[in-house]
Amino acid sequence: MSASEYPEAALYIDGEWIADGRAAIEVENPATRKVIGTVPVATESDVDQALAGAAREFPAWRARSPHERAAVLLRAAGLLRERRREIGTAMTMENGKPLRDAMGEADYTADIIESMATDGPRRFGAVLPTAAGDGRTMLVHEPVGPVAAFTPWNYPLTVPGRKVAAALAAGCPVVIKPAEETPASAIALARALHDAGLPAGVLSMVFGDPDAISRRLIASPVIRKISFTGSTAVGKILARQAADEVKPITLELGGHAPVLVFDDADLDALIPDATGAKLHNTGQSCGSPIRFFVHEQIHDEFVARYAAALDGARVGDPMDDSTDMGPLSNHRRYAAMGPLVDDALERGGRLVAGGTGDDSTGYYWRPTLVAGVPADALLMHEEPFGPIAVTSTFTDEDDVVRRANDNAFGLAAYLFTRSADRALRLPPLLDAGMVSVNRFGVGARDTYFGGRKQSGYGSDGGPEAVEDYMVPKLIAQGVRPA
Repeated sequence: MSASEYPEAALYIDGEWIADGRAAIEVENPATRKVIGTVPVATESDVDQALAGAAREFPAWRARSPHERAAVLLRAAGLLRERRREIGTAMTMENGKPLRDAMGEADYTADIIESMATDGPRRFGAVLPTAAGDGRTMLVHEPVGPVAAFTPWNYPLTVPGRKVAAALAAGCPVVIKPAEETPASAIALARALHDAGLPAGVLSMVFGDPDAISRRLIASPVIRKISFTGSTAVGKILARQAADEVKPITLELGGHAPVLVFDDADLDALIPDATGAKLHNTGQSCGSPIRFFVHEQIHDEFVARYAAALDGARVGDPMDDSTDMGPLSNHRRYAAMGPLVDDALERGGRLVAGGTGDDSTGYYWRPTLVAGVPADALLMHEEPFGPIAVTSTFTDEDDVVRRANDNAFGLAAYLFTRSADRALRLPPLLDAGMVSVNRFGVGARDTYFGGRKQSGYGSDGGPEAVEDYMVPKLIAQGVRPA
């Protein structure tokens, strides 16, 4: 695929690609603000056909050995790697992340799928004798059933890949509704699985009205489990719908990651790491570092060095290899940046980097750092989901832990210190599902990925993700005396 090409989007329903005879939603390139394609809107009958395929194929797919299911996933992972440039080009055009990062997402998603594939055969049960010695009880884990999954635009291949691979490895068919802003990335996943030999009906992919599709899927008796990644507001709506149907749901929602920087932190290592973490995906990541609590003895040095690094970032064409950060992925994110920065400045914060944008040709916003932001500023409580970071000073360890936890979210937290004692003591005190010490980044290919509080519950990574698509069953067997 050349840089000027964008693939035709289609629904994938019960093994068939469907693009004709449907209403369409325009797809925009955030780097140019130009329409580059359309995605068809699924009708009610399309959704029902997808459900029928999942219901029909569930008995056969669950009956396949975990190793057979793994073989399909492993072939699909290999195809994603082979197609990394084609996939990356389409992803950059519809999402705006630099091409090297988009190709890296294809590789990373392949890694995750391989990990899920190998986790599938390792779901163990237990065999226990009865208390009276007259038999035995077995605890087995079975596929929960067909799954409805909903995924966002910020990691348009990885998030669908996580959910689909875990469910398929567990033996569950999936009907997924990815984001309409980034259809080509998700379709690349479906094509890889289709070409890898996934039976028709085990995966269907629909696009369209999010509210109408989610209500129809969740209410269907075919669906036995829901998985959602996205905003906390939408997650609450889907959780209520799932509760009405008494169906389990996995939620990976917003984040507002604190970063605790103690006076013994290695700034030479921290500054470039923090810069890369903030520029990554234009800050549109639930695990992106936002609230930097910096010890007062090194605060000013940290701010000066971090601001200089952010100001030095190359922001521009995501197809250019020299670009450090591309545009925000849509106008909604661009429009949200200015009011958050203005509020922080009005409450006493000091702008030391960025703070401006240009949407004349694309949704570009400069990496932004606001120093000395008070606790009542919106940026201390609302996720910017963009390239904005703030700082605040501290002196007392107990106080900074309390302030780091004083937030509705609990996805990721970061800690920087040279003290081995502090590195061991503080992670258990931080109220987050994932804590990283002396490095940024959470969510390795084979580890737990999830949060707590209003960041959701359940896992989208590691063996725990596969377990989330299984349900336990106790089998009691009596033994008659000879």
